[in-house]
Amino acid sequence: MKHHSFAITLALLGCVLLLVALPLAAQSPVAGTPYVWELPTGFPLPLIPEDNPMTVEKVELGRYLFYDPQLSGNGTQSCSSCHLQEKAFTDGLALSVGSTGQQTPRNAMALVNVAYNATLTWAHPELIALERQILIPMFGEFPVELGITGNEDEVLARFRDDPTYQSLFAAAYPGDADPVNFNRIVQALASFVRTLISGESPYDHYVYDRDRSALSESAQRGMAMFLSEDLECHHCHTGFNMTLSTVHANTTFFDRPFFNTGLYNLGGTGAYPPENPGIFEFTHQPRDMGKFRPPTLRNIALTGPYMHDGSIATLEEVIAFYERGGRLLVDGPFAGDGRENPYKSGFIPGFDLTEEERADLLAFLNALTDPTFTTNPLYSNPFVNGG
Repeated sequence: MKHHSFAITLALLGCVLLLVALPLAAQSPVAGTPYVWELPTGFPLPLIPEDNPMTVEKVELGRYLFYDPQLSGNGTQSCSSCHLQEKAFTDGLALSVGSTGQQTPRNAMALVNVAYNATLTWAHPELIALERQILIPMFGEFPVELGITGNEDEVLARFRDDPTYQSLFAAAYPGDADPVNFNRIVQALASFVRTLISGESPYDHYVYDRDRSALSESAQRGMAMFLSEDLECHHCHTGFNMTLSTVHANTTFFDRPFFNTGLYNLGGTGAYPPENPGIFEFTHQPRDMGKFRPPTLRNIALTGPYMHDGSIATLEEVIAFYERGGRLLVDGPFAGDGRENPYKSGFIPGFDLTEEERADLLAFLNALTDPTFTTNPLYSNPFVNGG
């Protein structure tokens, strides 16, 4: 079986839950302190699933679990190993590495405003709930990330035997006779990840707080270009979350878009590398070849390397890629001119910029960095400096 097959992995995860989670009927409704959202100006309430309401106690349990390598099968890696707060919760690698040393086929997405994502991961049209997505790094085997499969009893025993977690689980799920199970772990992790909200960048202060001194003149010129029909950037990266793939509590029309940006065009056929064909892996429709979800551009300066496979190193190179209207690879197994990809989105026409305009656009992208996000103690490792 190929290591990159998300379809196979997802097919197995339903069986995994039946084996490792307590029956829902045996678990009590969650009590606790309701979580109060303190959202940036201009941000709507996130859409929260009815069967996993937000509580302060679940969020705190989830924070501990997120940073704890005890959650991996071999006890060597945590969720935070691939999602570092100082890098806006990505890892700085082109392709992430799991707890057993296996390389994943994709770049770790930044966990920025995940509560608003219309879909999760780079290319799965039906994966729309964190409670399902979290199962992949936990139990997936192709590739292994946290590597819990085959080690379920050992992993749960670590938490059951830990006095700190005995208190945390009891507080998060006070009505459960035995709250230490994978269903409750997933709910707590999802609750914590939903709190990772970023909206205090210079751009936000300029647009939402109307502080006209928040953006430099260069960044303002870059924003005007970003929003122009010449560059087309705003069609895929729009709204308060800087991505078209956004939902919230007030959403009435659910759009879950994916785009082919012309990153590849193997042999001039329109094909992408076989381990990363985009949503074509699930739909098998030729028009879906190479289509991936547009990520948020918030904190984009911190989250390189870029693209679904980490194949573009810097923001300057990203700008050059879009300026050309697709990437040209002249040799190697992936050779081809992405500009000529027949499935490429019409929003990637290419454009011409001067050196000053490139600098202005880069200044705008840098102005999307939120310095409070990478230092917020509520998102930090509870095992370091007393949490």
